[in-house]
Amino acid sequence: MLNYQRYKRVPVVSYPERQWPCKEIKKAPIWCSVDLRDGNQALIEPMVVEEKIEMFNLLIKLGFKEIEVGFPAASQIEYDFLRQLVERKLIPDDVVVQVLVQCREHLIKRTFEALKGIKKAIVHIYNSTSTLQRDVVFHKDMDEIKEIAVQGTEWVKQYMQGFDGEVVLEYSPESFTGTELEFALDICTAVQDSWGAAPDKKIIFNLPSTVEMTTPNVYADQIEWMNTHFKNRDSIILSVHPHNDRGTGIAATELALLAGAERVEGTLLGNGERTGNVDVLTVAYNMFSQGINPELNLENIRETVDVYERCTKMEVEPRHPYAGKLVFTAFSGSHQDAINKGMQAMHERNNTYWEVPYLPIDPSDIGRQYEPVVRINSQSGKGGVAFVMDTFYGFKLPKGMHKEFADVIQAISEKQGEVAPEQIMDEFRNNYTDKKEPIHFLKCQITEAEDDVEFSTLAKVRYTDHGVEKTFEGVGNGPIDAIQKGLEKELGIEIRVLDYYEHALTSGSGAEAASYIHLLDVKTGRATYGVGISSNITRASIRGIFSAVNRLFY
Repeated sequence: MLNYQRYKRVPVVSYPERQWPCKEIKKAPIWCSVDLRDGNQALIEPMVVEEKIEMFNLLIKLGFKEIEVGFPAASQIEYDFLRQLVERKLIPDDVVVQVLVQCREHLIKRTFEALKGIKKAIVHIYNSTSTLQRDVVFHKDMDEIKEIAVQGTEWVKQYMQGFDGEVVLEYSPESFTGTELEFALDICTAVQDSWGAAPDKKIIFNLPSTVEMTTPNVYADQIEWMNTHFKNRDSIILSVHPHNDRGTGIAATELALLAGAERVEGTLLGNGERTGNVDVLTVAYNMFSQGINPELNLENIRETVDVYERCTKMEVEPRHPYAGKLVFTAFSGSHQDAINKGMQAMHERNNTYWEVPYLPIDPSDIGRQYEPVVRINSQSGKGGVAFVMDTFYGFKLPKGMHKEFADVIQAISEKQGEVAPEQIMDEFRNNYTDKKEPIHFLKCQITEAEDDVEFSTLAKVRYTDHGVEKTFEGVGNGPIDAIQKGLEKELGIEIRVLDYYEHALTSGSGAEAASYIHLLDVKTGRATYGVGISSNITRASIRGIFSAVNRLFY
């Protein structure tokens, strides 16, 4: 049995005046990518300079305006990467690079050396403030920890005197979620005063969930408490940097935005230490799905995944939100049926808004294709097969035909597993459109009588029976009725057309039509569908009748 008694509950925040549960996310935050620093340090094989440049260019393309490029004072490769960005003029004028540095003088000095030539930079200083780390790592009291942060701020002010560009200060009380709120506020206020923050010289306070310690609502309470207790709030940009240790990093971020956060630091697809940073793409796509402009260029998720996997040597899990290969895929028969009907309703109603069951967004909006939306296996049903035939090949099977053809595919899937769309189409041809034996329609001449009589259509049909060419005539009140009566007399059968449906397969002068004939064998009570295709709708209907007769009697 798990020894759960080894662990103690993390205390919640007593904050009954909370307001965030009644709020809504209405706009995108300031996004800051930390892929090149926090994400990179968590890789088994950290990126080399050229890989970092490729990732940087992707982040620019996605529309990030703030990018943490690394810890240039920590290693030569980090330093060289930043210098490459400067010397190769790779930083657009509207993009601000961010550099991380501990509150140590020699590291801050080295950081400013790396920043030479940059017009604007965010210098991100931090020190750990949590109760646990003060005790077991630093062996310092609150005043000593606060002094580290204040001294770090003073060193930034000192070294920026010889820097030609603009500097924005960011301060993180690292391990904020394990820090007493009053102390977190005290240390931030001390940094704020030391920096001289003002409405025209804002400071970024980044409150990280360095280790996710409890439920997201507690993090939201902590953020709102800080948000409402900050001094000179109009001089502050409130930022969050959530991790995902409990698997709720997305929820923690969204609740933090409700609680007053204006800025989010995270990584593409959630890469980062342990279970990762918050996935900024998922947060952004969640906003998009609610009709909010995410203010990132997210139209091509496949390109993003390709660059991410190449540079990080990590693989995106198939069920990863929005980016995974299977996230827009339905195997369940009931899901497939609902998707199929939802897509039909969207088309028929010409809906302004996307509303399809089980698909919160249109996959094509983010560069995904419809190909994997419905995949057919033994768990699939009639709706899925109908969706594949419509979406891939343009055959809008009549409702009554869904189960009949699905049963054919079900038998195959139970033997082999998943059935690809190409195989489904092959089976459709074999069972319907190419069902031309033993009787095979060749030609037909339709003559309409000029007199107003009950049976006014004469059909003269040439066909083959087991390879032998034959002819017959039929008279009826239309081409289909005439063919039916002619076949009954010719073959000695009794049939009835239960339903008839047709639609265009393609557009243009060479358009083809598909005709579906639901035919009953009166003697046995059996019924089946036949399908015919032709650029001539009458010929398509006749082929459909022959297809159905072959299925019923041979």
